[in-house]
Amino acid sequence: MLDGLLDNPVLTQAVPEATLETLQMVGLSALITAVVGLPLGLLLHAVAPNGLRPLRAVRGPVGLVVNLGRSLPFIILAIALLPFTRAVVGTSLGWQAAVVPLSIGAIPFFARLVETAVREVDPGKVEAAQVMGSSRARVLLQVLVREALPSIVAGFTATVIALVAYSAMAGAIGGGGLGFLAISYGYQRFDTTVMVVCVVVIVVVVQAFQVVGDAVARRLDHR
Repeated sequence: MLDGLLDNPVLTQAVPEATLETLQMVGLSALITAVVGLPLGLLLHAVAPNGLRPLRAVRGPVGLVVNLGRSLPFIILAIALLPFTRAVVGTSLGWQAAVVPLSIGAIPFFARLVETAVREVDPGKVEAAQVMGSSRARVLLQVLVREALPSIVAGFTATVIALVAYSAMAGAIGGGGLGFLAISYGYQRFDTTVMVVCVVVIVVVVQAFQVVGDAVARRLDHR
Protein backbone atom coordinates (compact mmCIF):
# COMPACT_ATOMS: atom_id res chain seq x y z
CA MET A 1 0.00 0.00 0.00
CA LEU A 2 2.85 2.36 0.87
CA ASP A 3 4.54 1.56 -2.45
CA GLY A 4 1.33 2.49 -4.24
CA LEU A 5 1.23 5.85 -2.49
CA LEU A 6 4.87 6.56 -3.31
CA ASP A 7 4.22 5.75 -6.97
CA ASN A 8 1.54 8.43 -7.17
CA PRO A 9 3.18 11.60 -8.57
CA VAL A 10 0.44 13.77 -7.12
CA LEU A 11 1.32 12.62 -3.61
CA THR A 12 5.10 12.70 -4.04
CA GLN A 13 5.37 15.96 -5.99
CA ALA A 14 2.16 17.98 -5.90
CA VAL A 15 1.42 17.57 -2.18
CA PRO A 16 4.85 18.85 -1.00
CA GLU A 17 4.60 21.78 -3.44
CA ALA A 18 1.05 22.57 -2.31
CA THR A 19 2.13 22.36 1.34
CA LEU A 20 4.93 24.85 0.69
CA GLU A 21 2.48 27.18 -1.08
CA THR A 22 0.10 26.97 1.88
CA LEU A 23 2.88 27.79 4.33
CA GLN A 24 4.03 30.69 2.16
CA MET A 25 0.59 32.25 1.79
CA VAL A 26 -0.25 31.75 5.46
CA GLY A 27 3.15 33.04 6.60
CA LEU A 28 3.06 36.19 4.48
CA SER A 29 -0.59 36.86 5.32
CA ALA A 30 0.14 36.37 9.03
CA LEU A 31 3.02 38.85 8.85
CA ILE A 32 0.86 41.48 7.15
CA THR A 33 -1.96 40.79 9.61
CA ALA A 34 0.35 41.28 12.60
CA VAL A 35 1.89 44.49 11.22
CA VAL A 36 -1.49 46.07 10.47
CA GLY A 37 -3.82 44.34 12.92
CA LEU A 38 -1.82 44.99 16.11
CA PRO A 39 -1.73 48.79 15.83
CA LEU A 40 -5.33 48.77 14.58
CA GLY A 41 -6.44 46.85 17.67
CA LEU A 42 -4.50 49.21 19.94
CA LEU A 43 -6.10 52.17 18.18
CA LEU A 44 -9.57 50.72 18.74
CA HIS A 45 -8.85 50.43 22.45
CA ALA A 46 -7.16 53.81 22.79
CA VAL A 47 -10.05 55.75 21.23
CA ALA A 48 -12.76 53.79 23.08
CA PRO A 49 -14.89 55.62 25.69
CA ASN A 50 -12.73 54.19 28.51
CA GLY A 51 -9.50 54.31 26.51
CA LEU A 52 -6.42 56.45 26.83
CA ARG A 53 -7.68 59.05 24.35
CA PRO A 54 -11.42 58.70 23.68
CA LEU A 55 -12.23 59.91 20.18
CA ARG A 56 -15.76 59.16 19.07
CA ALA A 57 -15.12 60.59 15.60
CA VAL A 58 -12.37 58.02 15.04
CA ARG A 59 -13.87 55.10 16.95
CA GLY A 60 -17.09 55.07 14.92
CA PRO A 61 -15.69 54.87 11.36
CA VAL A 62 -12.79 52.57 12.27
CA GLY A 63 -15.05 50.24 14.24
CA LEU A 64 -17.53 50.16 11.35
CA VAL A 65 -14.84 49.17 8.85
CA VAL A 66 -13.50 46.47 11.19
CA ASN A 67 -16.97 45.07 11.81
CA LEU A 68 -17.69 45.05 8.09
CA GLY A 69 -14.49 43.13 7.40
CA ARG A 70 -15.35 40.57 10.09
CA SER A 71 -18.94 40.08 8.95
CA LEU A 72 -18.21 39.01 5.37
CA PRO A 73 -17.69 35.27 4.74
CA PHE A 74 -14.17 34.77 3.42
CA ILE A 75 -15.15 33.18 0.09
CA ILE A 76 -17.45 36.13 -0.71
CA LEU A 77 -14.76 38.60 0.35
CA ALA A 78 -12.18 36.86 -1.85
CA ILE A 79 -14.47 36.98 -4.89
CA ALA A 80 -15.40 40.61 -4.27
CA LEU A 81 -11.71 41.52 -4.04
CA LEU A 82 -10.71 39.85 -7.33
CA PRO A 83 -10.39 43.17 -9.24
CA PHE A 84 -8.37 44.69 -6.39
CA THR A 85 -6.20 41.56 -6.18
CA ARG A 86 -5.44 41.76 -9.92
CA ALA A 87 -4.54 45.43 -9.55
CA VAL A 88 -2.16 44.72 -6.66
CA VAL A 89 -0.57 41.42 -7.69
CA GLY A 90 -1.23 41.39 -11.44
CA THR A 91 -3.19 38.14 -11.30
CA SER A 92 -6.01 36.53 -9.35
CA LEU A 93 -4.49 33.03 -9.42
CA GLY A 94 -1.78 31.45 -7.29
CA TRP A 95 -0.76 31.71 -3.66
CA GLN A 96 0.60 35.23 -4.07
CA ALA A 97 -2.82 36.47 -5.16
CA ALA A 98 -4.48 34.66 -2.25
CA VAL A 99 -2.40 36.71 0.21
CA VAL A 100 -4.47 39.83 -0.57
CA PRO A 101 -7.91 38.55 0.53
CA LEU A 102 -6.36 36.46 3.29
CA SER A 103 -4.72 39.52 4.84
CA ILE A 104 -7.76 41.76 4.42
CA GLY A 105 -9.98 39.10 5.94
CA ALA A 106 -7.68 38.38 8.90
CA ILE A 107 -6.71 41.94 9.89
CA PRO A 108 -10.11 42.89 11.38
CA PHE A 109 -10.33 39.53 13.15
CA PHE A 110 -6.93 39.95 14.80
CA ALA A 111 -7.54 43.63 15.58
CA ARG A 112 -10.61 42.74 17.64
CA LEU A 113 -8.66 40.05 19.49
CA VAL A 114 -5.94 42.58 20.30
CA GLU A 115 -8.54 45.08 21.50
CA THR A 116 -10.12 42.44 23.75
CA ALA A 117 -6.74 41.35 25.15
CA VAL A 118 -5.69 44.91 25.99
CA ARG A 119 -9.07 45.73 27.52
CA GLU A 120 -8.62 42.91 30.05
CA VAL A 121 -5.47 44.46 31.54
CA ASP A 122 -5.92 45.56 35.16
CA PRO A 123 -6.96 49.26 35.08
CA GLY A 124 -5.00 49.79 38.30
CA LYS A 125 -1.74 49.23 36.47
CA VAL A 126 -2.69 51.82 33.86
CA GLU A 127 -3.65 54.32 36.54
CA ALA A 128 -0.38 53.71 38.40
CA ALA A 129 1.63 54.39 35.25
CA GLN A 130 -0.33 57.57 34.57
CA VAL A 131 0.20 58.80 38.14
CA MET A 132 3.94 58.31 37.65
CA GLY A 133 3.79 60.64 34.65
CA SER A 134 4.00 58.12 31.82
CA SER A 135 2.86 59.36 28.43
CA ARG A 136 -0.05 57.73 26.60
CA ALA A 137 2.32 56.06 24.16
CA ARG A 138 4.40 54.64 27.00
CA VAL A 139 1.33 53.39 28.85
CA LEU A 140 0.06 51.79 25.66
CA LEU A 141 3.29 50.02 24.77
CA GLN A 142 4.97 49.34 28.11
CA VAL A 143 1.91 48.61 30.23
CA LEU A 144 -1.03 47.52 28.09
CA VAL A 145 0.87 45.60 25.40
CA ARG A 146 3.32 44.10 27.87
CA GLU A 147 0.60 42.87 30.22
CA ALA A 148 -1.62 41.64 27.40
CA LEU A 149 1.19 40.00 25.40
CA PRO A 150 0.31 36.37 26.29
CA SER A 151 -3.30 36.97 25.26
CA ILE A 152 -2.18 38.76 22.10
CA VAL A 153 0.03 35.81 21.18
CA ALA A 154 -2.87 33.43 21.83
CA GLY A 155 -5.08 35.60 19.63
CA PHE A 156 -2.43 35.65 16.91
CA THR A 157 -2.23 31.86 17.07
CA ALA A 158 -5.99 31.64 16.59
CA THR A 159 -5.68 34.05 13.66
CA VAL A 160 -2.95 31.99 11.99
CA ILE A 161 -5.08 28.85 12.35
CA ALA A 162 -8.01 30.73 10.81
CA LEU A 163 -5.68 31.72 7.95
CA VAL A 164 -4.95 28.05 7.30
CA ALA A 165 -8.69 27.43 6.99
CA TYR A 166 -9.09 30.51 4.79
CA SER A 167 -6.21 29.36 2.58
CA ALA A 168 -8.03 26.09 1.94
CA MET A 169 -11.14 28.04 0.88
CA ALA A 170 -8.99 30.23 -1.36
CA GLY A 171 -8.22 27.07 -3.34
CA ALA A 172 -11.80 27.15 -4.61
CA ILE A 173 -10.98 30.26 -6.65
CA GLY A 174 -7.52 29.22 -7.79
CA GLY A 175 -5.58 30.34 -4.77
CA GLY A 176 -3.17 27.42 -4.86
CA GLY A 177 -1.97 25.40 -1.91
CA LEU A 178 -3.51 22.32 -0.32
CA GLY A 179 -7.05 23.60 -0.74
CA PHE A 180 -6.65 23.94 -4.50
CA LEU A 181 -5.05 20.50 -4.72
CA ALA A 182 -7.82 18.90 -2.66
CA ILE A 183 -10.48 20.46 -4.88
CA SER A 184 -8.83 19.96 -8.27
CA TYR A 185 -7.69 16.37 -7.65
CA GLY A 186 -9.52 15.08 -4.61
CA TYR A 187 -12.96 16.43 -5.50
CA GLN A 188 -13.10 17.10 -9.22
CA ARG A 189 -11.12 13.98 -10.19
CA PHE A 190 -12.63 11.82 -7.45
CA ASP A 191 -9.24 10.93 -5.97
CA THR A 192 -10.12 10.14 -2.37
CA THR A 193 -6.50 9.39 -1.47
CA VAL A 194 -5.35 12.89 -2.43
CA MET A 195 -8.25 14.41 -0.51
CA VAL A 196 -7.41 12.44 2.64
CA VAL A 197 -3.70 13.27 2.43
CA CYS A 198 -4.44 16.98 2.00
CA VAL A 199 -6.75 16.93 5.02
CA VAL A 200 -4.14 15.13 7.12
CA VAL A 201 -1.43 17.60 6.16
CA ILE A 202 -3.69 20.56 6.98
CA VAL A 203 -4.49 19.04 10.39
CA VAL A 204 -0.78 18.52 11.09
CA VAL A 205 0.01 22.13 10.09
CA VAL A 206 -2.77 23.47 12.35
CA GLN A 207 -1.60 21.36 15.28
CA ALA A 208 1.98 22.53 14.80
CA PHE A 209 0.92 26.19 14.86
CA GLN A 210 -1.23 25.58 17.94
CA VAL A 211 1.55 23.86 19.87
CA VAL A 212 4.08 26.58 19.05
CA GLY A 213 1.63 29.37 19.82
CA ASP A 214 0.62 27.85 23.17
CA ALA A 215 4.26 27.36 24.13
CA VAL A 216 5.15 30.98 23.33
CA ALA A 217 2.09 32.30 25.21
CA ARG A 218 2.96 30.25 28.30
CA ARG A 219 6.56 31.44 28.22
CA LEU A 220 5.43 35.08 28.10
CA ASP A 221 2.89 34.69 30.90
CA HIS A 222 4.61 35.64 34.16
CA ARG A 223 1.48 35.84 36.29
